[in-house]
Amino acid sequence: MAKPLPLLLLFLLFLTITTTTTSSSSSSSSEKLKRMKKKKITHFTVYWHDIMSGPNPSGAMVAQAPTTKTSTTGFGLVRIIDNPLTKGPTMSSDLVGRAQGFYASTSMEYVGLMMAMNFAFTSGKYNGSTVTILGRNEVFTEVREMPVIGGSGLFRWAQGYAQARTSMLNMTTGDAVVKYDVHVMHY
Repeated sequence: MAKPLPLLLLFLLFLTITTTTTSSSSSSSSEKLKRMKKKKITHFTVYWHDIMSGPNPSGAMVAQAPTTKTSTTGFGLVRIIDNPLTKGPTMSSDLVGRAQGFYASTSMEYVGLMMAMNFAFTSGKYNGSTVTILGRNEVFTEVREMPVIGGSGLFRWAQGYAQARTSMLNMTTGDAVVKYDVHVMHY
């Protein structure tokens, strides 16, 4: 039969080595976290072009309720988008990316959309990065604010907000240009 004291000593030695190894790797992980870049705040402005008319619309209606066509708010409409994002308010301005996602008309009382989209950058200093916006957009309000809920690339761990202001709306065609001021906190 083994003596309890040597086994206890062996167990304590093993525990000490394990604890020392774990705490040294924890401290190296902590050191890595401390050296991680500080949070940054980035502000950028883009123009979002929702093109419904012409030969190349930037979105498509994918669903509607039976009452959507008679609703004054378009309630029940769902539209998938791949909208151009430009530096300025005209399509001749530099293309910086695409707004890809969808919006749905979710209010029976006013034109209110639920927006879910990624701003996917294809040029400039944010090329290859994305910002994800998910929120409520009451279209005829002067300034609408929606949360930034994530991102990738340069905007990894992103959080923040986007403010939307309609720059142009053609009530006949439905085409719109919206200025997005985006404020993002990220590493």
